[in-house]
Amino acid sequence: MKHLSPAYFALVMATGIVSIAARDFGTPVLAQALFAINLVAYAVLTGLTVGRSVVYPRLFFGDMVDHRLGTGFFTAVAGSCILGVQFLLIVHSLAAATLFLALGILLWIGLTYTVFTAFTVKRHKPQLAQGITGAWLIAIVATQSIAVLAALIAREWPQPYRLELNFFALSMWLWGGMFYIWIISLIFYRYSFFEFAPGDLTPPYWINMGAMAISTLAGARLVENTPDAPFLASLLPFLKGFTVFYWATGTWWIPMLLVLGVWRHVIQRFPLRYDPLYWGAVFPLGMYSVATLQMEKALDLPFLNPLPWTMFLVAVGAWILAFAGLLWEFGKVIMRRASGIRRHLTN
Repeated sequence: MKHLSPAYFALVMATGIVSIAARDFGTPVLAQALFAINLVAYAVLTGLTVGRSVVYPRLFFGDMVDHRLGTGFFTAVAGSCILGVQFLLIVHSLAAATLFLALGILLWIGLTYTVFTAFTVKRHKPQLAQGITGAWLIAIVATQSIAVLAALIAREWPQPYRLELNFFALSMWLWGGMFYIWIISLIFYRYSFFEFAPGDLTPPYWINMGAMAISTLAGARLVENTPDAPFLASLLPFLKGFTVFYWATGTWWIPMLLVLGVWRHVIQRFPLRYDPLYWGAVFPLGMYSVATLQMEKALDLPFLNPLPWTMFLVAVGAWILAFAGLLWEFGKVIMRRASGIRRHLTN
């Protein structure tokens, strides 16, 4: 609890999106199994996070205003909304999905105007090279996760609430896109003009792609909702154009991140071991598969069909590896505790 990573809700994000992908690709048993795991993970992480804020408030709030760690708290927003999508699509619970949407919005408001206000007014700030990471883009993922869940729930609500919720989803989608432009400009500048060590290429840099993938998914959902909202119908060419724009940007990042990964682990021999941050790399893979599939359907692009299937298989494999690493870490902790107890009893 004391050293819990603020970004650990990426475990919920990754498990949730792979579960949703399994449902979309016709493997309901896998989708339901991952949903059950996600419920447990969400409950445990919520308990640990709340406990940490009570038992270690200085560490908890210190992390929140830290330039490198603060944006990790936005994984709680994205994790809540993705769990809400699971409730809606897998167990068809509109009430639970609506509850998680409300929770996600409250967390998003609280974190946005706490974290970024603190970054602005704090007296001692790090240099750009030390302060910004790919984890900053989790704030965009959180924003777009609200847009995705709101767009899905809007289909179940009666008018005029359906119209209003679609407008809210559109607004969040547009803000998320603008926010990405701001932050990715800083990240690209940091990439290109400052020294870049293997340790700087942390797994959340895959969110460079994941933020665009979830933006693509939100755009595809809004395109599908155009019959329910005349203002969306009037924006249809814009919605389709920006959805492809987001998808193309996310697709460009994949080879770039793979090349950088080879440079980090093969050329520079940086050790590959379990880290909670690797869930932030699993999530983009699953999100890209779901987003590409939904864009293919919404824009009638059947020639893309092999791509989401391939990425789905990659995402499942990555989730299995990350989960195995998590179990291995748990096993080592249990063995250390058991060894300590044996020594205590012997003495």
